[in-house]
Amino acid sequence: MTGDRAVHEVIALASALIRIDTTNLGDPHSVGTERTAAEYVAEQLTDAGYEPTYVESGAPGRGNVVARLPGADPGKGALLIHGHLDVVPADPAEWTVHPFSGEVRDGYLWGRGAVDMKGMVAMALAVARQFRRDGTVPGRDLVFAFLADEEAGGRVGSQWLVDHRPELFEGVTEAIGEVGGYSVTLGGERAYLVQVAEKMSFALSLSAHGRAAHGSMLHEDNPVARLADAVARLDRHRFPVLLTDPVRAFLTGAADMLQIDDEPKATVRHLGPLARLIGATLSDTANVTMFNAGVKSNVVPSVARAEVDCRVLPGRLKAFEREIVEVLGPGIEATWRHLPAWETTFDGPLVEAMGRAVTAEDPGARLLPYLLPAATDAKAFQRLGIRTFGFTPLRLPPDLDFSALFHGVDERVPVDALEFGVRVLEKFLLDA
Repeated sequence: MTGDRAVHEVIALASALIRIDTTNLGDPHSVGTERTAAEYVAEQLTDAGYEPTYVESGAPGRGNVVARLPGADPGKGALLIHGHLDVVPADPAEWTVHPFSGEVRDGYLWGRGAVDMKGMVAMALAVARQFRRDGTVPGRDLVFAFLADEEAGGRVGSQWLVDHRPELFEGVTEAIGEVGGYSVTLGGERAYLVQVAEKMSFALSLSAHGRAAHGSMLHEDNPVARLADAVARLDRHRFPVLLTDPVRAFLTGAADMLQIDDEPKATVRHLGPLARLIGATLSDTANVTMFNAGVKSNVVPSVARAEVDCRVLPGRLKAFEREIVEVLGPGIEATWRHLPAWETTFDGPLVEAMGRAVTAEDPGARLLPYLLPAATDAKAFQRLGIRTFGFTPLRLPPDLDFSALFHGVDERVPVDALEFGVRVLEKFLLDA
């Protein structure tokens, strides 16, 4: 095995990436923030002997880097290892440490992106560098992709590359990326969750129109009140429970580890902080995230608007659309756009290789499939017919509320989890 040097440099690589502020505010027309990080990645790959391809996708500064390591069998489908360079905003005033410090403290690497997902980018980069420097020839081609704009749906990142530069992924049949491979402790045992499905991302825009008027007068046509009522109804609404195959498989495995009856809602109640994540995979969800109305405190406005973040289970799109319209009621204008759901099976040689790599480092652990309620760049690569998985191997402390760290304050990842991840990732890529 070659991984000692990769293990030793992964923290420095991750810290350096965190110190590069790649905040994505979601405007596809603005100059991107990813260029500096992409150039850093390209330099690290070039230093190891690669000839990486740098691409600005869709807008200036939206830097992406792709590099290929040839494998022993050119006829075997290539494996894509992808990660994104952008991060969501962070307010330094809310953090224990500065979110772009990349500081190591109390056994953790802190900063925006430590979890989502510069830690994984550093793991992939460290292993890629090590393979090239040591002349390692994997069994199949490995394509490493470091991408822009994932936090805004990949419109000027992975989606753009799939549309305009598909040749970069020529021959790729399978892929790994976020969000999976991390451990959870259930009933005293560790399981590593492998993402095999994603909900549909469904962005819902609402508006209500009325007659503008002075705030001191009687008024029966207030769009703010009407939209607020509709939003409140939507917030109270509960969509039907629908157990997809990966959700059923996860719940069955979790119930076995917890030694409880295999009843979905009962199992979720026993999952502790993980219940927020898994509970969101049992049904569609709709959460109001923005509400905008008015220009002055004594003016009833003529329009009110709201944005709703909806996540829809595979196969539920048409039923969800009908249900949304019914819940909102008359007088509310609704428009939406969406990125598709996807699902694959939890089987095959790649899954078996994941299991061997994990148990080599953590004997007695098991793998469980699950459905991710959020969205990743896998949505874009699915359009190329690539079978995708979320597999970012991390062995985590049992009391760490890991899912709360995604986009959260004081985002951090254990140093030894990243080192563990490098060892597992190396074994996996050599076996895959």
